[in-house]
Amino acid sequence: MGTSGHILAFVDLPEGLLDEAGRGLLSYASRLAAFTEMTWGAATLLSPAEETLAGFAAYGTPAVEYLVDGTSLLDTPDRLGRVLAQQISSGSATLVLLPHNDLGATLAPVLAASLDAALLTEVTTARRVNGNLQLSRSALGGRLAESRVWDASRPLIITVPVRLLSQVLLPSIKPTTPQLTAWLPAPQADDNVATIITRIPPDPQTVDLTDAEVIFSAGKGCDPATFGQLMELCKLLNVSFGVTRPVYDLGWTGFERMVGQTGRTVTPRLYLALGISGSMHHVGGIKDAKRIVAVNSDPKAPIFPNSDDGFVADLREIIPRLLDKARSACGGAA
Repeated sequence: MGTSGHILAFVDLPEGLLDEAGRGLLSYASRLAAFTEMTWGAATLLSPAEETLAGFAAYGTPAVEYLVDGTSLLDTPDRLGRVLAQQISSGSATLVLLPHNDLGATLAPVLAASLDAALLTEVTTARRVNGNLQLSRSALGGRLAESRVWDASRPLIITVPVRLLSQVLLPSIKPTTPQLTAWLPAPQADDNVATIITRIPPDPQTVDLTDAEVIFSAGKGCDPATFGQLMELCKLLNVSFGVTRPVYDLGWTGFERMVGQTGRTVTPRLYLALGISGSMHHVGGIKDAKRIVAVNSDPKAPIFPNSDDGFVADLREIIPRLLDKARSACGGAA
C-alpha cells in the first residue's frame, strides 16, 4: 500500500456549509491517511465559500476538488455517480471515502460498478495489518463483526456510518492551505433526459422517523388531552412526532411512529421525551440522538440519567404553555 495510494473523501456541503458529517469525514480521512501512509484530498459538488474552505483547512485537507455545477446532479444520483467516477478515474484516488447517509449509500454502489472497484459499506473500524488495510463492520444485527482485507490491487469504495464520524479536531491534525481546483465533466449522452422543475421538502409529519431531524415523543405520561395538544404543537413547529410502545398499544397512532428497539431506532439532532419513563428498549432506540431532553413528573424516572437535559414537571401544565407560545409565534392554530 504505502505512499503511492491516495484517499479521496467525498464531502457533501448541504446549503454550501460543512456540517457535522462533513467535518467528521475530513477528520476520519486525515487519520486514515496518517496510519496508512497514503496521501489524501477531498471532493465536493460545489466551490466552497471562503468560510467553508477555512473548515477544510482546519482539518488539514491538502487539496479540494469541486465539480462544476455538481449540485444540479443531486436529483439524479445515477448520473452523479457516473460523473464522479469520471473524476476519480482522471485522478489518482485508490480509496474513496463516503459518509453512510442517503447520498453516500446511493453513490457508493454506482461508483463501485463504474470503476470496477471493491465495495464495503458501514465500516466501523480500520487498521493496518501486514502492510494491508483491514476493515470491519457489524453483521447480523451487530451480533458478528465481518472483516475484510484490502491490498490496494484494485480501487476501494467505503462508507462510514455518520454516528461514527467524530468532528473532534485532534492535536495531530495540522491546519493547511488547501489547493482548490475545479473539474468539468465530459458531457454524457443522457444529460438532457430530465429537467428538475422544483424540489418538495419532506413533511416532518409523515417522514420516516429514521430520517427525522427533530422528534417530540409522547409516553404513557400523556393523557388523551395532552396527546392531542402535542400533535398540534408538532404541526405548528414543523417537527416529527413519535410514541413509546404503551402509547402505540392504546391505538393513538400507527406502528410507524413508535420509537425504540421494537420500533424505529432514531438519530435526530434533538429528541424531546415527554412523559416517557425510559425503559431499556426505548433508550436503546434513541441513544444515538445528538441531544435528548426529557420532561417527566417523576424525578427518579430512568430517562433522566440518559438525557442531556431533564425537567421535572407536569405535562398538563407544560404542553399547554408551549402550545400557547407556538400559536402566538405562528399566528394561530395549525
